[in-house]
Amino acid sequence: MKKGFSLPLWVAGAARSALKKLVGLPFENYVLLKIPNEQKEIKIEIHSVGLLKRDTQALGISFAKSGLDLDITQNLEIWAIASLEKISSNNFVQKNPINIIAGSGVGINENTSAICISDFAREVLYANLLDIIPNGFNLNLEIVFPNGKFLAERTSNQSFGIVDGLSIIGTSAETYSSASPDQLEAAKTKLANLTKNDFKGKVIFVIGENGLNLAETCNVELPIIKVGNWIGPLIVDAAIKKVKTVILFGYHGKLIKLAGGIFHTHNHLADGRIETLVYLAVKEKVPSEIIVELSQLDNLENALLFLERFNKSLADKLFKSLSNTIEERSFTYVNRYVKTDMEIASIIFDRKRQIRWAGNNGNNYISYFQ
Repeated sequence: MKKGFSLPLWVAGAARSALKKLVGLPFENYVLLKIPNEQKEIKIEIHSVGLLKRDTQALGISFAKSGLDLDITQNLEIWAIASLEKISSNNFVQKNPINIIAGSGVGINENTSAICISDFAREVLYANLLDIIPNGFNLNLEIVFPNGKFLAERTSNQSFGIVDGLSIIGTSAETYSSASPDQLEAAKTKLANLTKNDFKGKVIFVIGENGLNLAETCNVELPIIKVGNWIGPLIVDAAIKKVKTVILFGYHGKLIKLAGGIFHTHNHLADGRIETLVYLAVKEKVPSEIIVELSQLDNLENALLFLERFNKSLADKLFKSLSNTIEERSFTYVNRYVKTDMEIASIIFDRKRQIRWAGNNGNNYISYFQ
């Protein structure tokens, strides 16, 4: 199942090679990276390093190799620019020894301008840089993705308030394809292990890193499984394993596919999001001129914004109907394969990561996320 290594490792590899060059250590075309909380090192290939600005900065370059055919970051060029800043003699404490800076092509939060980097990515950087930062200095580390801004236009980053480039996300060292059958088997194994222990019968299924991150941020006291795009087969597996409640937690642009009867949600297999919204709008007797406008929009977020400009209460009613339809169609899907009364609940968040809507079953659990 292992395909390659996640983006944080390639960033850390470039950063470590740059810092080594800056402090006078010899160049090698690879670095050995420590993985937080794991007793192993991973070998990461380095393309090149060099000194800049009269030897006050060093540049390390790597190329991400996730090994995934459908990964936007496969072969992504990564620059890490390292410079050292002497700590003031009045404050000789390294309170923030590494200042991670979003350079060109690296995503930032549109509201705060903070770099978009996962906790895991930050931990990998600290684990592999702290040991070579000289005493009395802090490290300024600028990350640059030369092609990042262009590539970000092909992602849903902006839907999550990430602008100007690609985010540095990832929760593990290895990469796995969300469209691969192996990814489904991994989720099934995790669910099987979960149900063997002191399991209370309820589980949260999330799609993608953004859903996982938001769920963890909410400190939900229920087990969470990242399901990738194989959401339909995994719901069936949950029913077979006698799970009592599955809470589907995700971004509207993913979960709407379930309302359209699409239970493998990767874009290369099917889209149908606008078509599903139009269908729901017809059911809710939305004015025909509004339905025509909806049908011409290119993504679900633009459709939501258009509806809210027209009539916010109507928009909420339509997305509430969407939430209920997700629950109903998912229940019908599962019962094609196994007879079950398992409860399926849906809870949906928007592009600003605000939890907005829930189905009739989801209403019983939305307080868990607040």
